[in-house]
Amino acid sequence: MANSPQARKRVRQTIKRTEQNKPFRTRALRAVRDARVAIANGDDDAQALVRLAQQELDRAARRNIIHPNAASRRVSRLNQQLKASATA
Repeated sequence: MANSPQARKRVRQTIKRTEQNKPFRTRALRAVRDARVAIANGDDDAQALVRLAQQELDRAARRNIIHPNAASRRVSRLNQQLKASATA
């Protein structure tokens, strides 16, 4: 447990920021999940869902909720999966 006043304040700030960032992280991860499911099922709207996932990941990266390289990596992998499913 935090003993100093600064440490107590940092705990309060962390809790507050975590609650504020949760919706953005959830929205991005759900968009990625939906895109992967659509790609796996061969849905027609898979490309639109990948685009939506990219937007959500970029938004989370802009707000420093996830690392920009992590967002880029996930977008890249989604696009690879989409391209592989289109050729198959």
